[in-house]
Amino acid sequence: MKSPFLAALAGCSVFICTLATAAAQEPSIDNLLKKLPPPEKLINPARQILQQSDPAFQDPLGKQVMAALQQRNLTAALRASAELVKRYPNSAAALSLDATLLITTRQFVLAQNELQHAIAVQPKFATSYFLRGVLEMIEQRNPAALADLQKSTALAPKDPVLAIYLAECEERLGRRQEAETEAKKATVLSPAFGAAWIELARTEKALGHNNECLRALTRAADLSPDSAAMLATIGFSYINLNRYADALGPLQRAEHFVPNNYLVETQLGFCLEETGQTDAAIEHLRRGAKLAPNFAPVWEHLGLAYAKAGRHQDAVRAFERVTKFWPNYRFVWTHLAAEYRAIGRPDKAQAAEARAAQLPATPAPNESHKKHA
Repeated sequence: MKSPFLAALAGCSVFICTLATAAAQEPSIDNLLKKLPPPEKLINPARQILQQSDPAFQDPLGKQVMAALQQRNLTAALRASAELVKRYPNSAAALSLDATLLITTRQFVLAQNELQHAIAVQPKFATSYFLRGVLEMIEQRNPAALADLQKSTALAPKDPVLAIYLAECEERLGRRQEAETEAKKATVLSPAFGAAWIELARTEKALGHNNECLRALTRAADLSPDSAAMLATIGFSYINLNRYADALGPLQRAEHFVPNNYLVETQLGFCLEETGQTDAAIEHLRRGAKLAPNFAPVWEHLGLAYAKAGRHQDAVRAFERVTKFWPNYRFVWTHLAAEYRAIGRPDKAQAAEARAAQLPATPAPNESHKKHA
């Protein structure tokens, strides 16, 4: 059964995160999952509420609200909605619509009052409980939100949107197993709804189920084949599992959609390097370095690729660049010492080795996912 809110997606501005801000320093799956669209960025029930069979929405005022929403005139929509509620004070649908618009404009107290009234006049209208749960989540009252969202799903058990929000709320409360159950339910109810698979990926990751998380992300990507953010997240997930060859396909597809993204270029180059495609790796890493000259990981990967290619002078320059950003990173000093010896500079090699000996063997800042072999 199609969710009563799914059709709202067609008329809403769907938020897709940009990779330029996806990870300023670290392409970890945890950070990227947080930056993929949360449910509240994907779903806006206002228009679909208007399509319900309620006498209020056959009124010219109801049609005015729809017209204003179509024109993205929120002020006019709010004005008409307020008049509609005055005319139909016992319509839970009209009250819920007004609350939706008030939530959108962050008039939370007024929205709360409208939802309280809606629940009082029609206690079995699932949308009112859902919206109050959403409002409580916005205001960080998650235990109260949980009760309302559980009530809404009990009244409308076949609505995947309600299950998605309930999963999100369960996760916020640390109820990870319950969150996974609700997210799975949403994917069963609407297997073609990308938001459900994104939520399932989050819940699986929270439980430490990395492979299941990746499977869910892959399903979401199949539903959004031109989403660079989704493709890149899948690629980075494969990297975190040390599956570098598997990461190449999604990252190459992501690059097609965002050809000037430093993070995609860096990680694509890293995977090419790890799979023995050194020349191609250098090409992408140099592009990443040009796009983000102050991004230390790209210079580190580039230094390793140059070293593998026997371009030791270039490797020295790259590793020296890394030491400017990460002066306390032992790994790069060790490699720099080896490259100094390769170009016939034993004095500098000894100095680099001495520096490395003074430092702890810790991963690079924000780069703990890499293999340091």
